Amino acid sequence: MELLTCPKCQNDHIVKSGVINRKQRYLCKNCKYFFTVNKIGKKIDDYYVTKALQLYLEGLSYREIERIIGVSHVTVSNWVKTFNIKKPSHANYHPTYKILSHLELIEYLKNKDQLSGAGMIITELGDKFMLIKWERFKD
Repeated sequence: MELLTCPKCQNDHIVKSGVINRKQRYLCKNCKYFFTVNKIGKKIDDYYVTKALQLYLEGLSYREIERIIGVSHVTVSNWVKTFNIKKPSHANYHPTYKILSHLELIEYLKNKDQLSGAGMIITELGDKFMLIKWERFKD
């Protein structure tokens, strides 16, 4: 007999709870979650979840994150709600970002004039690098 665990809470205290569409249905006694065996669907790698949440905290919008990572803006919004992420206020700053290859990043960093400003962060994004820079709004 195969040992099943709840896909929501990973607890193994489950019981059978009927059959739906010729599939066995189970109930987790711990979190009261109903599920069927071997839920088929695509799972997004945790790397992309982490990157999306980092970009959100850096001030990018859901749609900007969607264009960069390739994950739906609705999915990003759901991740923010799931992990209860609160966006800090960036009232005086405006983030701009660039996607650069390794050589482009080196050339960018050689120019000292581009390094001045309110702040900058560089993060890995697959085989490319993302440079996020904050500049103060001009009054």
